[in-house]
Amino acid sequence: WEQEIEGIDAVVHLAGESIAGNGMFGVFPQRWTSHRRDLILRSRVETGQVLANAIESAKNRPKVFIQASAIGYYGPSDAQTITESQSQGTDFLARVCQSWESSSAVIGVGVRRIVARFGLPLSIKGGFLPRLLLPYKMFVGGPVGTGKQYYSWIHMDDAVQSLIFLIENDEASGIFNITAPNPVTNSEFGRKLGGIINRPHWMPVPGLAFRALFGEVADVVVNGQRVMPEQLQNAGFSFHYPNIEEALRNTLST
Repeated sequence: WEQEIEGIDAVVHLAGESIAGNGMFGVFPQRWTSHRRDLILRSRVETGQVLANAIESAKNRPKVFIQASAIGYYGPSDAQTITESQSQGTDFLARVCQSWESSSAVIGVGVRRIVARFGLPLSIKGGFLPRLLLPYKMFVGGPVGTGKQYYSWIHMDDAVQSLIFLIENDEASGIFNITAPNPVTNSEFGRKLGGIINRPHWMPVPGLAFRALFGEVADVVVNGQRVMPEQLQNAGFSFHYPNIEEALRNTLST
């Protein structure tokens, strides 16, 4: 990796095993067995350490290093608004994110380091959207749990553009939440999704049943986080898709 990094301008570390995995039909999440937990953690931490060591060894270091993380760092928050100043949570994902971020903390002076805490990216090719889309296509979509939990999402185009913005902005460093400025509840997300594809939003999925089927990984869907991109907005980033309906329409049309 030292040779690959030598003389380049920016390194972006996005590697990591899927949090939800690929369970039944490739849609349902996999339980967090001890093996899965270990894989989720090691795939993030070990790659971060390798890249950090390569950067430290390089004669001509990159100007900027972006360390991916996730808003799971903060833990569940219900309706409380969360910004980058919020302290770390205590659950499994929060501990993973803390270790993930720390894996590259050894990078020394001379390299601008950014921690990008991603929300839920909207993509039809993977992530959480196809998992939520399937029941609506089958006419059985509805709220999960109370439906009041917040989803802090981000359109994929805005996610990519935010990274480019941070790379090119020489003043940017530290922690940035990569989320849209308008998080929505699970129920609102479902109603918008159903409306766009002309499907009803009516059949609730009890949170206890979801947890019984899939274990702790279900908390990613059942528990909410209302996260705001305060630092990204303060830096002057402009979102192309700030609202969920236009973001979903564009994503589902591609």
